[in-house]
Amino acid sequence: MSFPAYPKYKDSRVDWVGPIPEHWEVCALGFRYEVALGKMLDEKRITGRHLAPYLRNTDVQWDKINSDDLPEMDFSGDDLTRYQLKKGDLLVCEGGEVGRCAIWDASIDECYYQKALHRVRALSPADSPLYLRFVLFMAASVGVFAGSAGKSTIAHLPAETFRRHRFPFPPRDEQVRIAAFLDCETAKIDALVAEQWRLIELLKEKRQATITHAVTKGLDPHVPMKDSGIEWLGELPAHWTLTRMKHLVSVVEQGWSPQCENGPAEEGAWGVLKVGCVNGGAFNPSENKALPTEFDPVPALAVRKNDLLISRANTRELVGSAAVVERDYPKLMLCDKLYRIRMHEHVEPIFMAYYLGSGAVRGQIELDATGASASMLNISQASILELAVPLPSRAEQIQISAFVRTELNRIADLTSEAERSIDLLVERRNALISAAVTGQIDVRHLAEKQAAA
Repeated sequence: MSFPAYPKYKDSRVDWVGPIPEHWEVCALGFRYEVALGKMLDEKRITGRHLAPYLRNTDVQWDKINSDDLPEMDFSGDDLTRYQLKKGDLLVCEGGEVGRCAIWDASIDECYYQKALHRVRALSPADSPLYLRFVLFMAASVGVFAGSAGKSTIAHLPAETFRRHRFPFPPRDEQVRIAAFLDCETAKIDALVAEQWRLIELLKEKRQATITHAVTKGLDPHVPMKDSGIEWLGELPAHWTLTRMKHLVSVVEQGWSPQCENGPAEEGAWGVLKVGCVNGGAFNPSENKALPTEFDPVPALAVRKNDLLISRANTRELVGSAAVVERDYPKLMLCDKLYRIRMHEHVEPIFMAYYLGSGAVRGQIELDATGASASMLNISQASILELAVPLPSRAEQIQISAFVRTELNRIADLTSEAERSIDLLVERRNALISAAVTGQIDVRHLAEKQAAA
């Protein structure tokens, strides 16, 4: 769809805005809106005499406010009018993702807001917060608020700084039309993005199902089956052998984790692998840290082709992740959060990596993982070695592994295509908002058509 331009433009004198329609204005936010920070949380002063719900920074997302299960604190006296929200108030994040905003819809009768939020309220009927939220989205997306933090490592948008920011303002009727047009168009784009995310989720499920079926049931749908005797494994091909991992392994070892540099090792230098090198089922050698020169390397810990690496310590979703090293890396060493397993000759490491990534085995690993924190669980060598393994012949392992690799590559291509579609849709959404709120396109007549439709 092509959009017309306005007949005449002028310099906005704001670099990130550029030229604007001749009849628009540019002025500091504080001249047109009241900007007020919320109440400081003081748990020591909670008396319980007038507890009421309040919004936090995390409750305000782009165009969405969480009003479920809100915390409460005391509001009394002047607080009852100073911090109470009214329908149509624009709430803007003061910290974190600075500028993130949404409009309060009065989904609950009485609600207040904490100091981590600005309440932005029009000083006169000449302005519409519906329009301003799109202006703030554009400003945040191009980094307008990034410099507001000063030298602090955490971004903040002080009220005085926020009031001084200059924004473009068309007449109110245009503000309303622009906001209505963007609400309609962005809703269409958001629906398309949601479809692509649903497709990605389905592809993830397909990926897991493909691996699980291939490594536990084989590729021949007509092959005779037998009961494995293990509930989580179910039936397996009658000609397969059911064994334990410990009977298939020749070597199990852990690595070494000295205090390393933050960045990866340079070409030809020694590095220590990070636990994330096996996430996703494929070995990623770039996930390493440079070994400081004061440490002597341990060549015996360098990973080699066909090493099966397993994450010993990670989150519940990632602990036990496995991948196979596809070539020798003479200067990349194993860390102590990884197990290195070398299989007997009749076992294909890649088949075993796929098996460890199957849904059936993932369930067992997550059950066996232990730890005080969900962010760092451990799986013991004993748990890995005691895993039941349904094993076909080596020739069938190779055949199954080739099939799985082909299918996973196909699914990865489809996933990448969906991700590219999302990127293009988001890019179009951002460009449309930017063009509309700076007057690069004239959408007034389109908004009228949308309203009449």
